[in-house]
Amino acid sequence: MNQSAHQFFRHRNYRLLLLITEIVVLYLAAAALTGFNSSAWLATDKGIIWLAQNFIPNANSLQYMPDILAQLWQTFLIAVAAASCAAVIAVVLGMLGAQNVGLSKWKVGWLIRGFASVMRNIPIVAWAMILLFSFKQNELTGFLALLFMNIGFLTRAFLETFEDFDVKKMEAIQTTGATYTTSVVQAMLPETAVPLIEWLLYMIENNIRDATLVGLLTGTGIGFIFDLYFKSLQYGAAGMVVVSIAVLVIFLEISSNRIGRLIR
Repeated sequence: MNQSAHQFFRHRNYRLLLLITEIVVLYLAAAALTGFNSSAWLATDKGIIWLAQNFIPNANSLQYMPDILAQLWQTFLIAVAAASCAAVIAVVLGMLGAQNVGLSKWKVGWLIRGFASVMRNIPIVAWAMILLFSFKQNELTGFLALLFMNIGFLTRAFLETFEDFDVKKMEAIQTTGATYTTSVVQAMLPETAVPLIEWLLYMIENNIRDATLVGLLTGTGIGFIFDLYFKSLQYGAAGMVVVSIAVLVIFLEISSNRIGRLIR
């Protein structure tokens, strides 16, 4: 017994040592290939001190709050609009692609799954750069970038939600003479409404974060005003933008949790 325990811990230590060695080797190889100077880690404290001295909002930063709040509101509206439009499209695609509700053949479901995977796996930055060439720097570019990514994510999430639904409830309603559409509206959608709303709220919250990065590329929303303040060396105002985004995201997360508890 003691020998078995000793062997177990010895093998575990060997695996841990092997893992650490692999990490160190990969780090050294990556540093050598990219020309990264490992001594830069020693200057990390200086960067943190500079950040604390310059990016902390001060009294002068308050004069920029009207502009920051206006852009933050615009970003919020774009995030909500993109997620809401994507949710409508995702509900339709999810019902068409689900294998248990009888709205599609196997090939249609496979195509919808493939479409959702492609749309979801293209990074939001790539969508913004692709659309930037066609629609230039405006709100529509940011909206479309969020919309396309949201369609892929929500379609996959809604499709899996529909496939977890027990179709016997729909069949029970259909035995009373109800049409297929009526059974979907009266049975499946009410049953799956809670997870669908939770996915939608999560997507809105995630869009706020992504919209900041998209705004840097498309010149719109809160990302644009952060870039403007940062490049003009108004670090206090840029820090106020970061704080405003953090407050909005935290508020949305708390609101989403409360809404989720209410609708369950």
